[in-house]
Amino acid sequence: MLHDIRSFAAIKGERPAMYKPEGILPALVTPFTDDGKAVDEQRLRTLVNHCIELGVHGVVPCGTTGEFVNLTDEEKKRVMKIVVDEVNGRVPVIAGTGASGTDEGVKMTEYAKDVGATAALVVTPFYLKPADRGIYEHFYTIANKVDLPIILYNIPQCTGLPLPWQMVEDLAQIPNIVGVKDSSGQLSFILAVLEKVRDKISVLCGHDEVVVAALAAGCSGAILASANVIPDIWIQMYNYVKKGELQRARELQYEVQKIARIVAGSGAVGTKEALNMMKIKVGPVRMPLSVGGELTYESREELRLDLEKIGKVKPKRIRFELTEKPLEERFAALGIAAEAIKSFKLRAGEALAGQGAEVAHIDLLVGTKESAVAEAFAKAKATPTRGHEPLLAILEPNLSVKPIT
Repeated sequence: MLHDIRSFAAIKGERPAMYKPEGILPALVTPFTDDGKAVDEQRLRTLVNHCIELGVHGVVPCGTTGEFVNLTDEEKKRVMKIVVDEVNGRVPVIAGTGASGTDEGVKMTEYAKDVGATAALVVTPFYLKPADRGIYEHFYTIANKVDLPIILYNIPQCTGLPLPWQMVEDLAQIPNIVGVKDSSGQLSFILAVLEKVRDKISVLCGHDEVVVAALAAGCSGAILASANVIPDIWIQMYNYVKKGELQRARELQYEVQKIARIVAGSGAVGTKEALNMMKIKVGPVRMPLSVGGELTYESREELRLDLEKIGKVKPKRIRFELTEKPLEERFAALGIAAEAIKSFKLRAGEALAGQGAEVAHIDLLVGTKESAVAEAFAKAKATPTRGHEPLLAILEPNLSVKPIT
């Protein structure tokens, strides 16, 4: 391995001045038409401009969040070309050119260079899971055959194959390998790599839940799925860390931690749902990914609520309308007599929420804790009707209902 490195260095010469990846870079989703069958060029251009206008330091098409494994080679090439064209030199473009096979990785990296990408993001080979020798040769061959800055990409939860930090230390000797993106979420890996190669290559965080810790440890930046959605907040955090204002950076991480967690756990599914909620239309994900699968319906609502809190999404309004049926008759089944209804301030209504199989018919009765509503509530909890569960409807996920009863 050392012989290979020295041979390569002798051919290439000393490490030249090359692009140094840093800052906040969104791992762009790939916008599709509404039926998911084709790349939507206009939506992709809109997304690129949305990110650049909010101040990102670069963009990364055709990565994991871009669903690269579910794109054809022609679609990947088209996405790269559109992004480079729309960026038009305003920020660096790091094209995802990773592949399971080395020859395919070389060809895609050559295309990225030809189309004008600034650098290539090359993921660890996957599926067949080569031994360490094969992993090293994969990266070495791509870097040797294509004169383009290369960023190594470690995402073992997707590839099933971790990139050892010892190998990163070896690969960092190759002149045009300029960085490593770690999406494992393991800070121990990031710290080991920083210890060994921070003076040679950039180390980038790729896991949304540990950004502030990774930046504080010394990472040069972050490539994030959630940077499609909240790039401005990540940029604020990045700037706080650079200025040494760690408490302010931590507060921002706490503010968006649930968004980061949901997006990190659902990848392209959660990212696209968030963008669509924000009226930045990017279409659906491709099967076998789905809402209700990687992103549960409950998590989708939590995501919407937290986007509302930070002003990215307008609050969702559900209208309740009084029915024609007299209140005295409508709530007799709950044990609320006509006299009780007349004695207290009550509000009643009904609505439909959700769609398709997820639709819910909601009947709503609101009253004070001292009213017959509270009595009926306690009775319903204590003596549920046969075949029904006495479950509480939660006002907001993870928000305790007060009072407890």
